[in-house]
Amino acid sequence: MSDTHEIRKGLAGVVVDYTAVSKVNPETNSLLYRGYPVQQLAAEKSFEEVALLLWTGELPSEAELAEFTAFERANRALEPEVRAAIDLLPTDCHPMDVGRTAVSVLGARHPLAEDSSPESELQKAQSLFAQFPAVVAYDQRRRRGLEPVEPRDDLDYSQNFLWMTFGDEAHLEPAVVDAFRVSMVLYAEHSFNASTFTARVITSTLADLHSAVTGAIGALKGPLHGGANEAVMHTFDEIGIDASESREEAAARAKAWMEQALAEKKKVMGFGHRVYKHGDSRVPTMKSALDKMIEHYGRAEILGLYDGLESAMDEAKAIKPNLDYPTGPTYHLMGFATEMFTPLFIASRITGWTAHIMEQRASNALIRPLSEYNGPDERTL
Repeated sequence: MSDTHEIRKGLAGVVVDYTAVSKVNPETNSLLYRGYPVQQLAAEKSFEEVALLLWTGELPSEAELAEFTAFERANRALEPEVRAAIDLLPTDCHPMDVGRTAVSVLGARHPLAEDSSPESELQKAQSLFAQFPAVVAYDQRRRRGLEPVEPRDDLDYSQNFLWMTFGDEAHLEPAVVDAFRVSMVLYAEHSFNASTFTARVITSTLADLHSAVTGAIGALKGPLHGGANEAVMHTFDEIGIDASESREEAAARAKAWMEQALAEKKKVMGFGHRVYKHGDSRVPTMKSALDKMIEHYGRAEILGLYDGLESAMDEAKAIKPNLDYPTGPTYHLMGFATEMFTPLFIASRITGWTAHIMEQRASNALIRPLSEYNGPDERTL
């Protein structure tokens, strides 16, 4: 430890800059996007409206929303060259590798790649927003040996995402679409988390927007940041999902599993959050969406597993679930492969990342912290 500098490992507690994009209001324990509680946005606004709010600072007028909607729907399809680049990657690689590569290819092919004017940055952010669902959908289908499904311009963002992934009308049922929309809104932004800060560091060097997003995806791939929604389903799988079970039977097995896991000091993902001290404010909204999916698909045993794990953790540690806990089983019920859950996170968080990239560029300073050297003293050969 230095005599002159306080080392904050992981930058814990260090405030490095201002942001107007989001904050957690400690008085209400509520996540705010540009001042609006996210639970209100999830209840009343489309994901397209929330994206524009994050990018511009205000909810769009009808005309602004219509203009963006037309742009987004016209830019959903992947060029053959992008699909070809994805096809070069093995189907057993992690889908996050596909997402990272696809964004890099999209950036290299974008006509405004090296133009960092505010207008160009916004257009590139909107293009990524429009195209990344096709990356996720195409990758899931190719892994399952299925032909790609082309986008439809008569569907909104959430409907089209589900359509390209599954290609059936059942996934366009209002309850399914709304639960998916809610997840996208809730995952969209969360201040200076690891991936967002990565994007801002890269932007501070005056690198292009796609480079910053590619780096953010790399940060999100790490299991200490992203991947918790996948880990939740791995836990469910380890306990065992039995559709013939009652809610009570599943809850009892889940509770017993959790008690043993805690006794063995296993780390159980989906619980706790560094920012929220009184529970993740996004969870009730997402849990409501999960409840609707459980009812829609008639899967009471999923609710039993959820309740059993949650109650056991609360009784033993008084630790509350985070957003990933209800989101994982929601995506599972919709039919997404577990390894696709974190790429879904990317699709949503592109909005927050690019909002921060534009904010960083507008008032930039190279992010270059100091370090305290603790190696050998100077020596000679």
